[in-house]
Amino acid sequence: MALAAATLASSPRVCISVSAAGMNSSGLSVSLGARRVPGISVQIHSQRRRIVAAAAVARGDEGAGKTFVEEMRAAAMRMHTKDQTSEGEKELEGPSLNELEPNLDAYLRFLVDSKLIFQTLENIVDRAAVPWYAEFRNTGLERSEALKKDLKWFSEQGHTIPEPSALDTKYASYLEELSEKDQQAFFCHFYNMYFGQSAGGRLTGKKIADKILNKKELEFYKWEGTLSELLQNVRTKLNQVASNWTREEKNRCLEETVTSFAYSVDRLRKIFT
Repeated sequence: MALAAATLASSPRVCISVSAAGMNSSGLSVSLGARRVPGISVQIHSQRRRIVAAAAVARGDEGAGKTFVEEMRAAAMRMHTKDQTSEGEKELEGPSLNELEPNLDAYLRFLVDSKLIFQTLENIVDRAAVPWYAEFRNTGLERSEALKKDLKWFSEQGHTIPEPSALDTKYASYLEELSEKDQQAFFCHFYNMYFGQSAGGRLTGKKIADKILNKKELEFYKWEGTLSELLQNVRTKLNQVASNWTREEKNRCLEETVTSFAYSVDRLRKIFT
């Protein structure tokens, strides 16, 4: 966990709630002025404990037949603001996304960093150091090639494409480390990145396109085939993998939701800076 602890603490005070598995019609909410999640701190450890405790209550009260992906979705939804979902635990402070103006140069930084992270995830499953990773090759959810096309288009329009940020370069290394040493934690990041892009990511992309891209839809927000079917295929595989885990291993995965969201927050923050 050293990488997460070392990198997130220096970020500005900004709180952004992002969707990993479903949103209401209000889309993505952004709050400026709230306390940032400062890496692996007392606050993050406390949030992790709450996520696991809430999952245990759900299983006991109404979730006896809940799949593990549904548990992961519930954990992700708790990281949202209360205006987005009744499951959210975060208070919205400050303006929403609709009231903020994205910056094109900053958006390019976001796209570059997103490409790095998605490429890292794809490389990990291609190498399959853990045998079950191979099940997630060529799911149809892959995003790096789409982002490569988008960045090429921006370059052709005369824009300078930046290098990946130091933070997300370290995040990529963190994912590589997790994939070898903590497959349950890696599983959490994999889920939140891909399912987040398919839900809140699409809404964010549309809002940004409307504001600064003359409504151009980027390849990043397009999928070949029926997206709902692609997602369901991956859900089925994720549940199959998790069916072999102990409860302790499942809790380890759920706990990592907090760190996954902390990195996503920082990446999204780039769009508005």
